[in-house]
Amino acid sequence: MERWKRLIKKALEAGADYADLRYIENENQGIRCKNGKIEDLNLGEDRGVGLRVWVNGSWGFASMSLAEENLDKADQLSGEAVALARAANKGQPPRELAPVEPAQTEFTSEIEEDPFDISLDEKIELLQKAHQGMKGEKIFLTTGNINCQKEKKLFISSEGSEIEQTFYRTGAGISAMSTDGKDRQIRSYPSAFGGNYAQKGFEFIREMDLEGEAERVRREAEGLLTAEQCPKGEMTLILGGCQLGLQVHESVGHPIELDRVLGTEAAFAGTSFLTPDNLKELVYGSELVNIYADATMPGALGSFAYDDEGVPGQRVPIVQNGRFENYLTSRETAPVLKQKSNGTMRAIGWSNFPIIRMTNINLEPGNSSLEELIQGTEKGILLDMIKSWSIDDKRINFQFGTEIGWLIEDGKIRGMLRNPTYTGSTLPFWRSCDGIAGSSEWKMWGVPNCGKGEPMQAAPVGHGASYARFRNIKVGVSR
Repeated sequence: MERWKRLIKKALEAGADYADLRYIENENQGIRCKNGKIEDLNLGEDRGVGLRVWVNGSWGFASMSLAEENLDKADQLSGEAVALARAANKGQPPRELAPVEPAQTEFTSEIEEDPFDISLDEKIELLQKAHQGMKGEKIFLTTGNINCQKEKKLFISSEGSEIEQTFYRTGAGISAMSTDGKDRQIRSYPSAFGGNYAQKGFEFIREMDLEGEAERVRREAEGLLTAEQCPKGEMTLILGGCQLGLQVHESVGHPIELDRVLGTEAAFAGTSFLTPDNLKELVYGSELVNIYADATMPGALGSFAYDDEGVPGQRVPIVQNGRFENYLTSRETAPVLKQKSNGTMRAIGWSNFPIIRMTNINLEPGNSSLEELIQGTEKGILLDMIKSWSIDDKRINFQFGTEIGWLIEDGKIRGMLRNPTYTGSTLPFWRSCDGIAGSSEWKMWGVPNCGKGEPMQAAPVGHGASYARFRNIKVGVSR
């Protein structure tokens, strides 16, 4: 602790108006199996420090790995960071950082089973049992993965904050791919592209019951080969919570990041259509749509006690009764709106500069149920589990494909559909929402690799959602 306080002091002596530091220790364990055999085993540890300084309205940043042989070189970081900040200042007018109350505290994720206390043999056996359950005549490929992370982070600022946080993150998933020689289909559990993730211990993976769900995954992967092709046209769409989480992520979460709105972060994922004149004015969705950002949810992947500027995690309304209410902000961007930061600045690891990131962006449950949504649909489709996605760099027009769909006619499920897709534009889509299932069907989904930044930073974020219904949506592929 004293070493890092000294580094902050040296930065101020070198001319910084403000300085903060993150010392991080990471432990990672990743297992991936292919057809029941280990394809990749990733075991890693690292530690390092990143120093950020504010000089005359410009940022400077320097970082280094802290292997034993170069510990003493950390003292050079203050001079490097201040020099970079001065070089970055091109004569722009002075800017202010939004104020924050200094904090001295500790936080640790609540877990029941330390994932690093579970042997590799037990984890591999779990994936192999799931593989056995997914084996079938038309299954040519099965995959399974388990990932565990422990991150210890110390944050110190020149304003007096001293915050220690320890995060445990776990996740797992399985998938089966089928073929009949002409077509290929895939089914995944509990989510596509690696499964589901949370800020919990190994109990989270046990609760998934990968082995118990494996046979259903196989059955649906094979069933899709003979399922009807998704119809094309305009009809009612019901999205499952997993797919709806991604819809929230792409068409709400990214456009509300204020650095994208202001054009200061556009390299990887583009900008945003949500210009500041839309704040408090724009009708984003129907009156049923309530979306909020919440970094305070226990166990959710995007939760934390304090962000990487020492701002406390908060619950912030984003869309209330359909109206756009808030952006995700930082200490630098919030003053543009005459606000304080709502605590969304994070960096992935010690070597990266913090940028605005989603926390847990959630769609509040409604008062309906999946059964009622289906019964109220004369003709439509129910879709879930992402398979492909595309959205423009301002987050307006999108197209999504899902692993599976079900045809709905006269208020009843009539059969399975393959290769389902839907397209739309953000505002008309959310304004067409006329039903949301309740809290009993609401679930948190963790995304461990939300991409943003240059160089790209893959951040852990979360999305809570239940089933929701949208009217007059284009589905299927027109040829």
